[in-house]
Amino acid sequence: MSNRIQCTLPLSLVILALGLTNACAPARPVALEVKGKKISLEFDDQLHSRVVSRISAERVVLGEMTPSELVIVDGEVQADFQLSDHTVTEGEDEIGKLREYRIKATSPLLEKEVVITSYDDFPNLLVLQVSYTNTGETALAVDGWTNHHYNFSTGGGMTNPPFWSYQGGSYGWENDWVKPLKRGFSQENYMGMTHEDYGGGTPVVDVWRSDVGLAVGHIELVPKLVSLPVAMAGGRKATVEITFKKPVTLEPGENLTTFRTFVAVHQGDYFQTLNDYGRFMERQGIEFKEPPPGAYGTIWCGWGYERGFTMEQFVNTLPKVLDLGMDWAVLDYGWEKIEGDFVLDKVMFPEGKASMRKVVDDIHASGAKAKLWWMPISAEPHTQLLKDHPDYVLLDEDGTPRNIEFWESYFLCPAYPPVWDLAREQVTTMIKEWGWEGLKIDGNHLNNVPPCYNPAHDHTYPEESVEMLPAFLKMIYETALAADPEVVVEICPCGTNYSFYILPYMNQAVASDPDDSWMIRHKGKTLIALSDSKVAYYGDHVEHSDTKEDFASTVGIGGVIGTKFTWPVGVWVSSESGDISLTPEKEAKWAHWIKIYKDKMLPLGTYLGTLYDIGYDQPETHAIRKDGRMYYAFYADQYTGDVELRGLENTNYQVTDYVNDKDLGSVTGPVGTLKVKFDSYLLLEAIPR
Repeated sequence: MSNRIQCTLPLSLVILALGLTNACAPARPVALEVKGKKISLEFDDQLHSRVVSRISAERVVLGEMTPSELVIVDGEVQADFQLSDHTVTEGEDEIGKLREYRIKATSPLLEKEVVITSYDDFPNLLVLQVSYTNTGETALAVDGWTNHHYNFSTGGGMTNPPFWSYQGGSYGWENDWVKPLKRGFSQENYMGMTHEDYGGGTPVVDVWRSDVGLAVGHIELVPKLVSLPVAMAGGRKATVEITFKKPVTLEPGENLTTFRTFVAVHQGDYFQTLNDYGRFMERQGIEFKEPPPGAYGTIWCGWGYERGFTMEQFVNTLPKVLDLGMDWAVLDYGWEKIEGDFVLDKVMFPEGKASMRKVVDDIHASGAKAKLWWMPISAEPHTQLLKDHPDYVLLDEDGTPRNIEFWESYFLCPAYPPVWDLAREQVTTMIKEWGWEGLKIDGNHLNNVPPCYNPAHDHTYPEESVEMLPAFLKMIYETALAADPEVVVEICPCGTNYSFYILPYMNQAVASDPDDSWMIRHKGKTLIALSDSKVAYYGDHVEHSDTKEDFASTVGIGGVIGTKFTWPVGVWVSSESGDISLTPEKEAKWAHWIKIYKDKMLPLGTYLGTLYDIGYDQPETHAIRKDGRMYYAFYADQYTGDVELRGLENTNYQVTDYVNDKDLGSVTGPVGTLKVKFDSYLLLEAIPR
C-alpha cells in the first residue's frame, strides 16, 4: 500500500490520515529495536515505529506502528523507506555515557539516516535526529518534516478522562497548561506567534494515562518555530508529533537534517519529563543561577491601584506593609510616563532622581525591599525613543512595525545591538542610580517575538530575532546581577506558557495572572520541574486565586506568597479584581498566612513532584521534604476519606494540620494512611518521632 498522499491539508492532518491508512493495512513485524534503559523504539522494515515503555518488569506497547519520521517533498508525504542497514556504537559526550544507533533506509527519491542516542543518566529518554539526502538527479522542493508521530492508545482499561496532558504552547490567560484530553481535542502547540501579541512556550508535550505516559520535544539550544500537535480524534487513541514547516530546495546530493528531538516515557504525571528535559538542557550548557534569599520574601504589589495610581496612594499603603511584616513592595505599571520612554515624569517625580530615591527610602522605612516594574522590547509609537530611533522597531515581512495590541506598542528587535545598549543602560540606571533592589519585568510578549525583516538590522535570517530573545534577557539578568548580586529579577509573561529558554534568566518566576487556584498549583509544579527548583516560584497576587484569599494553594506547593491589597478600606475599587481593600478581618487572615509561610519556608524544601499524579490521584496532592519533615497539601472542593502520605521513611511520624494547629495522630512509613475530611484544602506536617 502506498503512503503517497497529496499534501493539501495541514501537515498534522495529513499524518493523521496516514495513521488511519496504516491502521487498515496488515501490521508488519518488528525489524529493529532501539533500546534505552527504560524505553524502546520498535521499527518495521519501512521505518515506521512505535514506543515501548520498559519502566516496569512488563513491557508496555503504547500504540500501533505509524510513519513516525517523514518529510513532505513536492507536496507529497514521503513516509516509506526501506530499511537497509544499522550500526551501534558506544561513547560519551557532555551529557554522559551513551549508546548510538545509526539507521539507514532508502526510497526512490531519498536516503534517510536516523541517529538515535540513549544516555545512561536519562534512562527514560531517547534523542533522535534525521537526515534526508537527495539521491536523484533533479532538485526537490521540501515543504517540511515530522519527527515522533506516535499513536498512544488507552490500553486495556479506560479511565475518565482517558488521558491527561501537558501542553507547551502559549494560548492566553484562560488556557490551562495541564488539562484532561477529551474526544475531539486538538492543540497545535506552535512555538511561534500564536496571537498578535504573544507566542512561544516550552517545546515539550506530554500525554499520560493512569499507568504510563509519553512525551516528545526538541532539545535545540535556542527556540525553533516547530509545532507539537496533540490530538484525540476518537475515544481510544491520542496522537503526538513534532513538525517543522519551512520550504527549502534540496539539490542532488544535498541533505536536510532535522532538529535534535526526543521521545520519553514515564509513570505518574508530566513532572518527570519536564525535570529530565530541564536537566538535559543544563547538561548542554544552559545554566541556572541559585536564587538569592530575597527571592523568597513575601510581596506586596501596588498593582491593586492599577495604571492610574498616585504616588500618595502607594506611599500611604506602606504602613500596612510594615504592620504585616512583608518583605517586598513593588512599584508597578504606571510609574513611567509612557511605555518605551522610561524616564522620570515631572508630575509623579517632581525632583527627578531625588523623588525616585525618596520612594525607595519610604519603602525601606516600611521594613521592605524595593522592586520596580519595567517592560523591555516594546515602545509606544509616539514615544520620544521611536522618534529618535525608528530603526529599533521589529518589522514584519511587509515592512510594517509589528504591533503588540494589548500594550498599544511596537516590538523592538532583541537581535539589534542598539536595543541591547538601551536595555543595559536602563537596568543600570534603575538599580545603581535609583536604588531599586528588584525588577518586575512584565509583558505577555516576553516569551517570543516574530521574525524580523528590518533591513537596517542586517539579520542573517529573519528568525534571528526569535533565537536571540533568550540571549537578550540573559544580558539583562547579568547586567542586573552585576549592579547588585542580590537583586531579584522576576519575569511575568502575563498569562502565557513560559518559554523554557527564558527561565534561566530570572530568579523568580510567577503564576503570571492566574485565573484560579488550579492554575497557581499546576503552573507551580511545571516551573519547579523545568528549573529543578533553581528559580523561586511566586504564586502571584492572592487576589487572583479562588475566593481571592487562597494562600493555601501557594503555601502548600512551596510557592512565595503575595498580595495587591489597597488601603484604607474603600479607597479604590480595582477594575480587574473588584474591592480588594485590606479590611480588619482580611488583615488578620493575611497576618496568619504570612506567619505560616515564614515559619515553614517551604520553598526552601525539596518539592517531590513524582510522588503524586496531579491528574489521577484524588484528592490532588503535593509533597515537600524539608529538614527531615514531610509536608503534604491536599486540594478538593470537598473530600472525606483516606489519604496516603507517601515518601516517608520507615519510621513513625506525628501528623499535624499546621494551618489550624491540630494534632491528627500518627502514621508509620513508608506510606502512611489517614482518614480526613476537609473543604478546599488540608495542609499537613509529618514529623518523625
